[in-house]
Amino acid sequence: MSQKQDFFTLMGGRVRIRRGRYNPTSDAVWLAAFIPQNVKTVLDVGIGTGGAGLCAIIHNPNIKLTGLDTSPEMLQDCAINAELNNVSIELINSDILSWRTNRTFDVVITNPPYFRGTPAKHNAHHNADLTMWTRKSIARVRPRGYFCTIVASDRLDEIISEMHRHCGDITIFPLFGSKNTAERVLLRGRVGTRGGATMHIGLPMNYAPILRDGLTIADTLATL
Repeated sequence: MSQKQDFFTLMGGRVRIRRGRYNPTSDAVWLAAFIPQNVKTVLDVGIGTGGAGLCAIIHNPNIKLTGLDTSPEMLQDCAINAELNNVSIELINSDILSWRTNRTFDVVITNPPYFRGTPAKHNAHHNADLTMWTRKSIARVRPRGYFCTIVASDRLDEIISEMHRHCGDITIFPLFGSKNTAERVLLRGRVGTRGGATMHIGLPMNYAPILRDGLTIADTLATL
């Protein structure tokens, strides 16, 4: 990421984000890189200021993106970032835990509030029930569509146990920092299928081909 006056960029400048109350991290870039290709509709649960969703559009320019968030302030910032990047995002001010809708999507992505502790000042979810968050998110995936998420490794069990109830073909992709154990884990499952799980060898969290050059994880795996 490189700073540029009141803005900073993701994916080597392909996405511009106005510096504000919440600045997306590399989690957003990794999550977007994990989305399957050739999908049409994507729901970003807890879209925040739009980092993951905007990166997803770079990988899949033809998708229709919908963003859900409880914070009007976040959604206002997301709308500004969408305009800054000349894209359109449908934004909905609601909580995935109580959203009343029958809509489903090809892919639901979420970078859930996996940190425990004192809520931050940017008015996002904190100390969330990740099991229920996952259940409600998966409910918005169409049959044979995909649920994709990134989570801290110490919260992995809560999410993958719920995914196992609804998804097959679960893909597990660990991301490593300076420790010998994974710091983040990417998870993807296909709703209503029965295939087994696949665990990849993983990559370092600062892996430039993803963060800087804008490759997807599928593209990266094809070159390894």
